[in-house]
Amino acid sequence: MELTTVWFGLIAVLWIGYFCLEGFDFGVGMLLPVLARDDRERRVLINTIGPVWDGNEVWVLVAGGATFAAFPEWYATLFSGFYLPLLLILVALIVRGLAFEYRAKRDDHTWRARWDLAIIVGSFLPALLWGVAFANIVRGVPIDENAEYVGGFFNLLSPYALLGGVTTLLLFLTHGALFVALKTDGDIRHRARALALKVGVAAAVAAVAFLAWTQASTGSAGSLVLFAAAALALVGGLVAALRAREGWAFTGNFLAIGLAVAGLFAALFPDVMPSSLDPAWSLTTTNASATEYTLTVMTWVAVFFTPIVLLYQGWTYWVFRRRIGTQHIPA
Repeated sequence: MELTTVWFGLIAVLWIGYFCLEGFDFGVGMLLPVLARDDRERRVLINTIGPVWDGNEVWVLVAGGATFAAFPEWYATLFSGFYLPLLLILVALIVRGLAFEYRAKRDDHTWRARWDLAIIVGSFLPALLWGVAFANIVRGVPIDENAEYVGGFFNLLSPYALLGGVTTLLLFLTHGALFVALKTDGDIRHRARALALKVGVAAAVAAVAFLAWTQASTGSAGSLVLFAAAALALVGGLVAALRAREGWAFTGNFLAIGLAVAGLFAALFPDVMPSSLDPAWSLTTTNASATEYTLTVMTWVAVFFTPIVLLYQGWTYWVFRRRIGTQHIPA
């Protein structure tokens, strides 16, 4: 197997990890005003993701760095063409991180309410815009013969792209609600599970529509299998939630997101960024890749350091695996 194909697969794995892990972070942040009825319950929700949210963000940093090193042409075209939405995502993530750190610095209701709003908006924007961005990457955007994006901002807001944004938004809301149901006890747990069922049905409808549209437009045999598996996992997760099996419900939604993202990359391959103007101008794993030497060095680095990162992050989740409730939050 060529190293370009290997690195395309590794970048896909990094994005799968990011959406599966950071997805429930976004969901919890967006659900802050919905599930919490007072400040103590809001603190419970924030504490469910407090030990892990920053580690989950590492996946997108590594994905961006790997794209830059392995496929510099892809990185250049993507970040220049999608400059505004990616800038909005970056600002939202920065403000959201500040909110987690500064919310408790003052014992003032207005202070906390403003930082809570920052968490909500900082979770909502990436949850929506990542779906819009990936939908455009898979479907194709105006790229000329010089590998430059020649469209405008509104070219990125097609009905298909907006459906992709709504799909990720609803999937992450469901993911967050299931994570809260899995990690909390008491009234919050029951409210989260009930909400996950309601939002999950809407997410299933949006996801089926988006994945079917993708398959009809650019799909392959591999993407069809992965999309079908994602749909089954999502339905299985909702059935488990209906039976109050939060662990299986969260696992089902986790797999649904992961399989759906894998299907998008399968539909994209061997392109990395198709041109909607002329297929001959599309960026592929071949014409957008770095040198063989660069890919070889990166492969050895990944072989040694990836297991360490996985073990450390797995250990973090194991240490903070217990449920929490308002009884654990001091007045």
